[in-house]
Amino acid sequence: MYRTSHLEGGMMQDQVVNHCESAGEFLRLVMGEVARLQRKTRWAVWGPDNLLYMRRIKKEIPDALFIHMIRDGRDVAISMNKEGWIRPLPWDRKQGLITAALHWKWKVSHGIQVGRALGADYLEIRFEELLDQRTEALRKLSIFIGQELRPDQIAQGSLGTMVDPNTSFQEETNSHHFRPVERWRRLLSESELTAVESTIGPLLQRLGYELATKPSHDRPFRNRVMNQVYPRYFDVKLWLKENTILGMLTSTDRMKLSQ
Repeated sequence: MYRTSHLEGGMMQDQVVNHCESAGEFLRLVMGEVARLQRKTRWAVWGPDNLLYMRRIKKEIPDALFIHMIRDGRDVAISMNKEGWIRPLPWDRKQGLITAALHWKWKVSHGIQVGRALGADYLEIRFEELLDQRTEALRKLSIFIGQELRPDQIAQGSLGTMVDPNTSFQEETNSHHFRPVERWRRLLSESELTAVESTIGPLLQRLGYELATKPSHDRPFRNRVMNQVYPRYFDVKLWLKENTILGMLTSTDRMKLSQ
């Protein structure tokens, strides 16, 4: 990825050796120079795993702003399960969809808990708002970052995934009806939808999403067990990644929220 940055290696090495004392300073230096070469005054780093490290990022980069893009967990679970990003435990190998839904719940809950403690430096916005209420969504983002964001400006300067969507459903991008919301309505069976909503329904409702099935307090035994086991399992994997060499084997870097 360094080769695509167009940075001059020798100069950057000198800057890093002589001026960097932390990961935050390194990121500021590299990204700031990339922005300068592209005649931009600001830069952003994208990645759902950032939700797990907001405290550390804020410590390293005190003026960092965090935009938490929240997407319907039913659609996220379908995408992650399709790609196989979240591997269930061996005895749950047929429960990939539920495992993916639980991962969404774990990561989003973590982001909300930490983010809201950051106060004015944290903003939550729904992915669906950017499609159905674009003007209002961009207005909120503009106020938050202190810079106007206009739909026409974004369209004219589109690069990367703005042109070629980062989606688990590439076959849909060639269609005039590409719309990466509420896929769950046509892709989940009634039993799958019931299982997913019984797993993450309360959080979906708190975030403003309507459920398609009737909430039930009488969840299947396996579902109740998975709700107890998997958050702890994800916590352990994160701890191993951060604190031991086993992190190389349990890395969550490949986990992403595809469209």
